[in-house]
Amino acid sequence: MELDLHLELQTLTNNKMPAGNWKTLVEFVREYGARGGEIAVRQRRGYRMESWSYARIVAEANRVARELAARGLNQGDAVLLWGENSAEWIIAFFGCLLRGAVVVPLDAGSSLEFAQRVSGEVGARLVFRGATQKECAWGPTIALETLTELAARHDASDYPSLEGSRQDTLEIIFTSGATGEPRGVVISHGNVLANIEPLRHEIQKYLRYEKLVHPIRFLNLLPLSHVFGQMLGVFIPPLLGGTVVFMDALRPAEFSETMRRERISVVVTVPRFMESLRREVERSEERDGRMGQFRKNLSASEKEHFLRRWWRFRRVHARLGWKFWAFISGGAALPAELEMFWSRLGYAVIQGYGMTETTSLISLNHPFRSSRGSIGRVFPGMEVRVDEDGEILVRGENVATAYRQRGANHSLAERDGWFRTGDVAEKDADGRLYFRGRKKNVIVTSAGMNVYPEDIEKALRAQAGVRDCVVVGVARAQGDEPYAVLLMDANASDAAKTHALRAVDAANRGLAEFQRVRQWMIWPEADFPRTPTQKPITPKIREAVMRAQSAEGENAAGNGQGNDSLSQLIAQITGRNVAANSPDASLENDLGLSSLDRVELMSALEERHQLDLNGAQFQDVKTVKQLENLLATGATGKVRYPYPTWPQNVLVTAFRLFIYYLLAWPATYLLAAPRIRGRENLRDVKGPVLVIANHVTYLDIAWVLPSLPVRLRHRLATAMRGELLAEMRRPPASLGFFARALERLNYFLVCSLFNVFPLPKQAGFLQSFHFAGDLVDRRWSILVFPEGVTSEDGTMAAFRGGIGLLARQLNIPVVPMYLDGLFPLKRQNRILARPGQVRVTIGKPVEFSPEQDAADITRMLEQRVRELRSA
Repeated sequence: MELDLHLELQTLTNNKMPAGNWKTLVEFVREYGARGGEIAVRQRRGYRMESWSYARIVAEANRVARELAARGLNQGDAVLLWGENSAEWIIAFFGCLLRGAVVVPLDAGSSLEFAQRVSGEVGARLVFRGATQKECAWGPTIALETLTELAARHDASDYPSLEGSRQDTLEIIFTSGATGEPRGVVISHGNVLANIEPLRHEIQKYLRYEKLVHPIRFLNLLPLSHVFGQMLGVFIPPLLGGTVVFMDALRPAEFSETMRRERISVVVTVPRFMESLRREVERSEERDGRMGQFRKNLSASEKEHFLRRWWRFRRVHARLGWKFWAFISGGAALPAELEMFWSRLGYAVIQGYGMTETTSLISLNHPFRSSRGSIGRVFPGMEVRVDEDGEILVRGENVATAYRQRGANHSLAERDGWFRTGDVAEKDADGRLYFRGRKKNVIVTSAGMNVYPEDIEKALRAQAGVRDCVVVGVARAQGDEPYAVLLMDANASDAAKTHALRAVDAANRGLAEFQRVRQWMIWPEADFPRTPTQKPITPKIREAVMRAQSAEGENAAGNGQGNDSLSQLIAQITGRNVAANSPDASLENDLGLSSLDRVELMSALEERHQLDLNGAQFQDVKTVKQLENLLATGATGKVRYPYPTWPQNVLVTAFRLFIYYLLAWPATYLLAAPRIRGRENLRDVKGPVLVIANHVTYLDIAWVLPSLPVRLRHRLATAMRGELLAEMRRPPASLGFFARALERLNYFLVCSLFNVFPLPKQAGFLQSFHFAGDLVDRRWSILVFPEGVTSEDGTMAAFRGGIGLLARQLNIPVVPMYLDGLFPLKRQNRILARPGQVRVTIGKPVEFSPEQDAADITRMLEQRVRELRSA
């Protein structure tokens, strides 16, 4: 702790990195840590946001390097890094870098089989894995979530790194590759430095302006297992002293709240999410009855100045946060129409072009001098030419050194150093590149993932009943997706269709999520059209697929389904015309929903029906009928709950405490002086905490407050029935003018004097839980009555299941309380009691791990509160 504080104070005012070149990335890490106490990473964990300073990340990385040394890992040894984006991911990456180990990052969604093949290919000595990844049976592992605890035994001072050079291997990034023989791109220190050094030089020119909006906050939605995600999540933000924000799960409907709360400046994402967010903006305008005016403004802004556009769409800017100004799009080609939409709203849309083999960047648009539709000018330090066929060829230090396959490295470039990208582009007179397509047989999905048809074809051919298959890419609005054409042993009969469905399901189980086949057809003839060498003629097969797709679209259009139908919503999200009128239609196989599609569908349904869909339940939904049943059991009227932050304002808090000690505190002890037991259990608890108690009357808080120590009492927020609060804030029109005014006054008073926030009984409780997490992040304790209702007969009702989820995700001590002696007063409608008749018993605080089952936590908490009655 002392070391961390020393590092933070040592360079707290250092706001820029030197302009000279680095010898290796070890020097980059040292300067990364020299930024001291500035916040490098903000990440969501459950309902909380954690902050990690630059100094703390590097200090922990030094510890990890020593842990690797203690485990016998040497320079050049391979380490798998398999997990979601997090500060711990960066710590593990830097720890390997400092020790000289070669990082092998894997997509969080990679299958266990693929991870095992990659591990065998590189001879991995260790695996860092996240909580959602499978336990590895083939070697030692370290869980990323417990990484800092494990390494805490080591010294955090600068690790004495080994001598190295720019040619040393930093990491090997495996693309989908061939299923049996995965292929990795070998990236050196020099490859990465060749990308970030020119950027650092260019950024120096703008640092004086950056101080006006410091810190720039990047919401990075790209995986750190990809080199572009690393550039925008690890290497570029420190050049600006920026903060990177990671989200464990981000639904488009939550996006605006996240943007405002975290004061995001730049969103780093793929076109697929930009399209999802676009639809979310349009749904909000439609919900508010402004869609017609929105379209008129969109048309009128075509030739307007950026500032005029910003003003015209100020409602959208207010919704997404005033500090947000730019998208950085990568991973897949950005449709011109989508780029135009966000530009007309007054946002900068920055896209570039690159590949894993070029360590991300080949060309990049200037944020303030870009050309619509262009993928930018050639990146400094690179040579780029377009040959007679339009293919892009690249040469420079940031071109990767080799491919790794079959236990050896293979040359990546031609003899003269040129690397053929397989992509086609045009180059204008100003040196800007315009992407025109691909020559390589690779499918780039809407999420920016590379899918090689050979992977899927091999998995399908291994299934019983499949004689042969061809996988082609079918174009969608933001990218392609794999479409399988199957030759079955039987003819195209019902039996063949059943065998084909089973084969596709079986193959999908062995593929990564982004590789899975969601659309397929049985080839109607006895064999594929073939070349003289018996290779399938892919263009002819693709034409047949396009005809089949067109026929499906016409059939779906003729179903006469309304705009609000589930099928139309799915079609809007996926970009496919589908018929969802069959109750047994599979969301995955028949309707082709990917995991990202599911996230957006869940968000859209929550917005449309104003309900909270349990994420685990939603993942279990397989068919249209199951989805309809889930909606039917949870649908409610459209109630929008306010989550005010003004009651936590310093002035409002001071007013609340003044009134409390002037009026409420004396009244409590005059009317029913409580007897409080168990205060010693809170002696060492500093807060914040989650206080839970049984619920007897609507005035229970009057006895909870004096039971708490001052440090907790003064910073306590109380959950109140959301439906009641919403009605007080927006009284029904049936009430008279003065009655409505009195209700609004009551709302203001209850928020001011008791610092309440809504906790709905029906729908909307997840948003309430997120708000509770925000309160805890701001060092407020929370009071919740888990029964959800006041006692009708003096006995304690069963706790509602949400309290277990809240306790687990807040990750703070839970303080159980039991209020006794209040029910006789309630039954007799009295408020005056003899001293000590009302008793408050405080139990020992208890904590839970994120891995514990929420239902078990609920039962445990209910039992602890019940036990206090007899204590």
